[in-house]
Amino acid sequence: MDKSKNLYGHLFALTANVMWGLMSPIGKSALQEFSPISVTTFRMVGAAAAFWILSMFCKQEHVNHQDMLKIFFASLFALVFNQGVFIFGLSMTSPIDASIVTTTLPIVTMVVAAIYLKEPITNKKVLGIFIGAMGALILIMSSQAGSLIGDLLCLVAQISFSIYLTVFKGLSQRYSAVTINKWMFIYASMCYIPFSYYDISTIQWTSVSTVAILQVLYVVLGGSFLAYLCIMTAQRLLRPTVVSMYNYMQPIVATIAAIAMGIG
Repeated sequence: MDKSKNLYGHLFALTANVMWGLMSPIGKSALQEFSPISVTTFRMVGAAAAFWILSMFCKQEHVNHQDMLKIFFASLFALVFNQGVFIFGLSMTSPIDASIVTTTLPIVTMVVAAIYLKEPITNKKVLGIFIGAMGALILIMSSQAGSLIGDLLCLVAQISFSIYLTVFKGLSQRYSAVTINKWMFIYASMCYIPFSYYDISTIQWTSVSTVAILQVLYVVLGGSFLAYLCIMTAQRLLRPTVVSMYNYMQPIVATIAAIAMGIG
């Protein structure tokens, strides 16, 4: 692979995970004024709108019916089961704990890639992943009942995303990140809107703070639109296990941001 493309892949993966690291404390703060399913729906609908607007300025790609079905299932693992479940988990645990649990992603991705893509498991990979995962395991085992459920939900979210990174990698080779994302977020929106209608319709917008609205805007544009644009570009350029390794940035970023925001 061309070295410049490889470098861009690493930069995109790093950028996406920094944004997701920031999203843990910012999203946690937004959940003080919005329900988890409301925030998740705002993410899906807002990011879908952003990707469709961006697609108007990009080369139009035709997606065949078979791949459209694959994109639907990709949206379930990458968005519905991943980000939706993560937000619910985040509402039950601390942003630092949630970000630490994300470090389990490389483990699951390595296993799924070895089974599905026949990607070799090297000693260096095993050692690096083992060291990084010990903190997450200790955290989950020592959690209180409430945060334990939240941590486990965040873990389920990581398993879901690891399946997406590995099983649906082929889509990123055939279509641009914009094309895939605009359809994935539309499908995810369709999944969430029927279940979130009541929560959103009962929001008292006059009592919602400007800070909370700005936090949701970051979740939509930073933690969803830009982050998924970056991660899918990285997915095109790097192996799934390499992309997943950058999840180790999330607890570092989340911890610094949570301390700065005064969130435990």
